Amino acid sequence: MTENLPRTARPLRVLAAMSGGVDSAVAAARAVEAGHDVTGVHLALSANPQSFRTGARGCCTIEDSRDARRAADVIGIPFYCWDLAERFREDVVEDFVSEYEAGRTPNPCLRCNEKIKFAALLDKALALGFDAVCTGHYATIVVNEDGSRELHRASDMAKDQSYVLGVLDEQQLAHALFPLGDTVTTKEEIRAEAERRGLAVAKKPDSHDICFIADGDTQGFLAKRLGKAEGDIVDESGTKVGSHDGAYGFTIGQRKGLRIGHPAPDGKPRYVLDISPVNNTVTVGPAEALDVSALTAIRPRWCGSTPAAPGTYTAQLRAHGGETEVFAEVVDGELRVRFTEPVRGVAPGQAIVLYDGTRVVGSATIATTTRATAAASA
Repeated sequence: MTENLPRTARPLRVLAAMSGGVDSAVAAARAVEAGHDVTGVHLALSANPQSFRTGARGCCTIEDSRDARRAADVIGIPFYCWDLAERFREDVVEDFVSEYEAGRTPNPCLRCNEKIKFAALLDKALALGFDAVCTGHYATIVVNEDGSRELHRASDMAKDQSYVLGVLDEQQLAHALFPLGDTVTTKEEIRAEAERRGLAVAKKPDSHDICFIADGDTQGFLAKRLGKAEGDIVDESGTKVGSHDGAYGFTIGQRKGLRIGHPAPDGKPRYVLDISPVNNTVTVGPAEALDVSALTAIRPRWCGSTPAAPGTYTAQLRAHGGETEVFAEVVDGELRVRFTEPVRGVAPGQAIVLYDGTRVVGSATIATTTRATAAASA
């Protein structure tokens, strides 16, 4: 049975993470409606929040903290603002910068869920006597007959956010509530519910982009942190076809902004195939060279027990990507994956999340990939 809003013999003491957006506000209100003893908390994630974007585009602004407080007042729950700026800087921002510096493509939202919302926040909540943390994520938790918990996709696949929650282990799932997970409605209906509840965030735009990059210019942010580092753009044969100001400004599969002075011999577009921080070189080539047939992923985190045997699963490689069939096994603590059909544009640093039907099996960080063209010629 699903148990996103369990009714127990006693009300749960729930800490509702309130970002200042409509989803987290409605989630907190539903937790109260389910009979739980709810306290709202907004996470201050910047030592200088004025430097973060305004206009309700992110989830870490001063406006957001005020919106969260007003929503808590309307719902009628206590509200606090917790300073996790230093932890956020170390675990999310610095990780983001170092991953790009190493030629990888990180997902800061996934890292924030792992390190901040369901590690730092949950640990603090449990230490203060709370039973669970509630968020506005769209995902569901299933409680089995033996009491174990599983993470599943949201009932509405269009809003499913289980990909960025694939880092949660069973212990963390035991103390998590996702009141919106069983909602099969449009976002407009969620907004209508917020309006019926008198929540001013009903019409607030959704957050997007990376919250700690004020203007949305990721390359500019990295350039300020890492400095200018000129290098070569080369083709698959090693011939120089252009130059760059920093390899960290590129991602696997990128097509635009390559600044290549002349077209490829075949006249087709070129894409980023590889980023080498060792020699500060970016390699470009045709789209078909992006096809990947297999990968190895490290630091797996399982939403339950580790898979005991190799098996066939589906995998998701991006937060808003589709599923693809894979054969996966755990070898020496690493996840080895073979794709039934090649997939395009897989980058080291990204997360791969495995699914068994709607159940989230676990997540791991992609370390290496095998090109389909290389595998075919081997």
